[in-house]
Parts: sequence; C-alpha cells; structure tokens
Amino acid sequence: KGVVAISPANATEDGEDVNIYETEEDRAAGKIKHTFRMLRQQAEKESEDPHLSLADFVAPAGFQDHLGMFAVSCFGCDALVKKYESENDDFSKIMAQALADRLVEAFAEKLHKDMRGDIWGYAPDENLTEEDMLKIKYDGIRPAPGYPSQPDHTEKRTMWAACKAEELAGIELSDSLSMMPASSVSALVFSHSQSEYFAVGQICKDQVENYNERKAEKLEVTERWLGPILSYDTDAP
Repeated sequence: KGVVAISPANATEDGEDVNIYETEEDRAAGKIKHTFRMLRQQAEKESEDPHLSLADFVAPAGFQDHLGMFAVSCFGCDALVKKYESENDDFSKIMAQALADRLVEAFAEKLHKDMRGDIWGYAPDENLTEEDMLKIKYDGIRPAPGYPSQPDHTEKRTMWAACKAEELAGIELSDSLSMMPASSVSALVFSHSQSEYFAVGQICKDQVENYNERKAEKLEVTERWLGPILSYDTDAP
C-alpha cells in the first residue's frame, strides 16, 4: 500500500523552510497548511560551493512551485517474521525481510517514476534506461526526514499529517518515529532540475537555536533528536 501527495509550495521568506498549501487559492491567500523545517550545511568548505538546504530547491513566494511526498509499505511481512521466529527458522525470516525490503524499494522507484512522468508530470518526456534510473539521471530528488539532507526524524510527523499516510495507507509512526510496517519507504519529492543529494553534516548551536525557535520546541528535545550532527557538547557549561 502507499500514498502520494503533491502540494502547492514555496520557500519561506527567510529561505530556510518550505510552506505547503491545500490549494492554489490558499497559496494566494497566504493560508499555510504545513511548514517543513529544513537544516542547512554549516561546516566550512574549501570550495566556493554554497551551503545547501532542501529549501533551496523550492521557489520563493510569487512562483507556482510544488512539493511532493509519498509513503509506501509492504504489509504482511511482520506477521510472517513472527511465524518464522516461533519456528526458529532464521533463514526464512531473513529471506522474508529481504524480499519485503526489495519489494517496497521497487514500489518507491516506480512511484517516483510515475510522479515525474504522469501524476505530477514535471518530466513527461523522460525516457531513461533502467541503468540510467539507478544512476539517478532523472530530474529531481527524493530525500526523507531522518536522512543526511534533513537529519531530523521529527519532520516525519509533518509529512504524515500532510499526506495522511496513516489514515489512507495504514502506515504508522512509532514513538521513535520508525515507520511501521518495518518494510516502508517515505520521501519528500523535489522537482528542481538542479536539486541534488547532500549531507547537512555538523551544525553549530546558533543554527540549532534558530531551528528550534522555528519549530517552537524545547531546546533539549531538539538537541536530543539532532544529537548525531551537533558540533558542540550539550552538557558543556
């Protein structure tokens, strides 16, 4: 099962986040449905390359841009895994998990292709070989909250609310924001022809405090979720 959504979207005025809207009328009226908070590369670079944020790949207000998203899952595997565990059949358990993971990855690849060529249709003339698809030679990217381009897993809550993944497809989030079933894939979809995958990397306290203020969260909560990428010791005086 899976769910897909494509929403009118614009980068916020400061260029750090992305607002999405229910309709074009809501966009024109400034009626924001959800805001995806983004993080920006901050570590010093030896080159003149810009410090990227996913918000850079969405047009500012005044332009008609969109943000896509999807969540897909392979249902039934978790019950099968429990059955094999009760039978002490580790081989069948591992094979079932591996097959479910491959099926859902294939589902995600096919859905992203359909979004580019038909559902969203921003690349209607795309004609790539399987090899070129695997080399990501198409326009656009599909990163997900919790991955290097946006390492904050809590943004999945915004995605789930925006695309109604649980209501429409039965895909749930655990307390630790893991997807359930375990064999699931989700992503934000960007159509910008110059969008690219990148790692935010280490970030400093000034950005964390600004990000935390935008999220309206307690600082210690934000720091806990972003712990692996903090460039400072949260226990330091």
